[in-house]
Amino acid sequence: MPPPELLIQTTYAELVERAGAAAFSEAFAEDGAFTAKTVKGRRYWYFQLPTEGDRAQRYVGPETPELLERIERHREARGDQKERQALVSALVRFGMPRAALGVGRAVDVLAKAGAFRVRAVLVGTIAYQTYSAMLGAKLPSTLLQTGDIDIAQFASTSSAVEDRTVNVLEALQSRGQKFREVPKPIRGVPATSYQTERGDLRVDFLAPNEGPDTDQPVFLPALQTYAQPLRFLDFLIREAEPGILLHDAGVYVTVPAPERYALHKLIVAQRRSSGKRDKDLRQADALLKVLVEKRPGELRAAWDEAAGRGDKWMRLLVDGLGQIGQEARDLTLRALNMKRSAIPGLTLAFHNPAPRHVFDRDVVTFLGEANADAVQCEISCEALDDHFEAGGLPLQGPVERFLRNRSTIEAMARVAYLERPVQRPGTVLLDSTTVAQLNREPR
Repeated sequence: MPPPELLIQTTYAELVERAGAAAFSEAFAEDGAFTAKTVKGRRYWYFQLPTEGDRAQRYVGPETPELLERIERHREARGDQKERQALVSALVRFGMPRAALGVGRAVDVLAKAGAFRVRAVLVGTIAYQTYSAMLGAKLPSTLLQTGDIDIAQFASTSSAVEDRTVNVLEALQSRGQKFREVPKPIRGVPATSYQTERGDLRVDFLAPNEGPDTDQPVFLPALQTYAQPLRFLDFLIREAEPGILLHDAGVYVTVPAPERYALHKLIVAQRRSSGKRDKDLRQADALLKVLVEKRPGELRAAWDEAAGRGDKWMRLLVDGLGQIGQEARDLTLRALNMKRSAIPGLTLAFHNPAPRHVFDRDVVTFLGEANADAVQCEISCEALDDHFEAGGLPLQGPVERFLRNRSTIEAMARVAYLERPVQRPGTVLLDSTTVAQLNREPR
């Protein structure tokens, strides 16, 4: 029997709390003091380290109630590694994905070097791996596999934190793995990626392209590396959340909010090659089916933000929705209070399907097709009795009455499918009230 979702989420929440406290204590283990300063009306915390002749400073983060509590307890949480390992093992037994060994080690190294403390964000498929436990739902395992680790950061944030991690190449090499820079095709352009000599593991650094389109790498001073600028990345990594990569005792990372991840995949899929586009759309499909149940409010807010960025963004979003599975598409449209007609090119066609009377529900069913997906269409027998002529045959059955009025009923089903609120995925029902309303509307 699969474990209840609440147990998975409770276990995950405890692991996030313990791993976050442990990471905080390890990052500020030396003798020093926490100090705050105000920048543009907001308080930020730093850790002052005594050094010869000066005081070194590490960035801690913007002030929040959670951060203040961690500062208060920062030396208490370093000794529970076995407990955290047990929580990781429990989540893996529940079916949550454990990171591949090399991936887990590399992300752990970057985390201990301070990458996520200075507000870098783990993105891509490795971030997607964290959502199963975060949301308490198993995501398809075929969408979790990768040898690429993607780390993103705003260039403005990288400069503003006034802190530096160790050189990322040195950090990656610190546990004996032989990483090297991946040279750019154009000579003199600095590297933004590092990979093992065997080529089985690669780490890419990314930054939002917020100005004119450019391929020129951006320097991230907090990470001491260059990053490849990418369009739409700013939406993805804004308001990132803490997450846990299931490796060893749990690696405390920062990942995009899952609703932003799903919508970002809909967008970038439109600009990708076929292989990557397919994976993007399948990840969005799987994640949206969970989010409409687990985080409908957050999904609506993220959609409104993205759609509010202009016609181009809206077009990419609805194009992406039109390319995922019918179930995920319809569930998402229902959660967003949108009609199917928002999807470009979507229509409902009929190929003379044989109708069938379902006695226990007292409806006549007939199949339609939309974008090669079967659509279960139904009209209630009450609607047939109330609104459709029997041709002078008082004992005519519901199937015969449907056949006599087939073209009109199919036209109504098409309008209801496209222009009425989504009821159930892949279905449309014409009841007596709906038919009466459609009779009053021009078609």
